[in-house]
Amino acid sequence: MSIQTILLLTVIGLAAGILSGMVGIGGGVVLVPALVFLLGLNQHQAQGTSLFVLSLPVLVLAVFNYWKTGNVNWRFGLVIASTFVIGALLGSKLTLRLPEAWVKLIFGLLMAYVSIQLILAGYHGIKQDEL
Repeated sequence: MSIQTILLLTVIGLAAGILSGMVGIGGGVVLVPALVFLLGLNQHQAQGTSLFVLSLPVLVLAVFNYWKTGNVNWRFGLVIASTFVIGALLGSKLTLRLPEAWVKLIFGLLMAYVSIQLILAGYHGIKQDEL
């Protein structure tokens, strides 16, 4: 691995970590596109790498900080986590059977929809703050 690749991976990791800690995003939204467009991984490789990256740091560090300040709803989290395991298993099996172009299309449409919803919610929040 070249020094340039290591530096690029470091910048990607820092950006994803900062955004994950600040607003709860990082894996799908930052890591996957960065790995695909900046480092040339295919969609499946980028998604698998993203899941690997997020496993330990998110659990140990980020959740601990939120827990210390009373910002973790354990009951909700346990229900979601238990069903998330099943969903992740089914989702990974499905996506590995789909052509990469379809996976990119689905991923992009989901990101676009979420982005539009967040932009509109932020815009309406700013307008209300001005009143």
